[in-house]
Amino acid sequence: MTGDDFGWVYLAALAGAVLIGAVLPVLPTGAAVSAGAVLASHHNPIGLVGVLIAGAAGAYAGDLIVYAACRAGGETLAKKVGWLRNNASLDNLRERLAKHEITVLLTSRLIPGGRIPVLLAAGISGYRWHRFAAVDLIASSVWSAVYMAIGLLGYALFDKPWQGVVAAIVLVLLTTVISSLIQRLRKKSATPSAEPATE
Repeated sequence: MTGDDFGWVYLAALAGAVLIGAVLPVLPTGAAVSAGAVLASHHNPIGLVGVLIAGAAGAYAGDLIVYAACRAGGETLAKKVGWLRNNASLDNLRERLAKHEITVLLTSRLIPGGRIPVLLAAGISGYRWHRFAAVDLIASSVWSAVYMAIGLLGYALFDKPWQGVVAAIVLVLLTTVISSLIQRLRKKSATPSAEPATE
């Protein structure tokens, strides 16, 4: 790949991959943005802005689609596609969203497996469209910037593009695993402390 090759076609493919991964969470969208940052750094550093925009645009469009589906289909659709297996945490998410809407929407993208439940809670509870669109634009941009930074770390560690891409993917996986472990520990520590609070 030459510097000229790193252009609109690649950025459109990146945005499309992130959009598909946002709607059907089977593609590693964060790794795609990180790999894009590595390739842009090696071939066309100006393309980093494009990677940031493409990642954010794909994530944003995907979130809008999922949010619209959650509002239209509600719990029935969520259960059919496997987004909702039990209602235990849904009410909790609704309450958190009502109290800390911006914080919850911003962090849900950075927590593995946190985005779909939050979008579902927002859609089912009738969270306002214009508010969601505004807050999620910020969340998608921050998400894209975070994964681009992970890619730049991979670029800084290795000279060859393929090594940087592999390093970026490994860093994304490590970040995901560590974040999941922290979430589990927080849930375990929060469960005992919830009992005295209700007395």
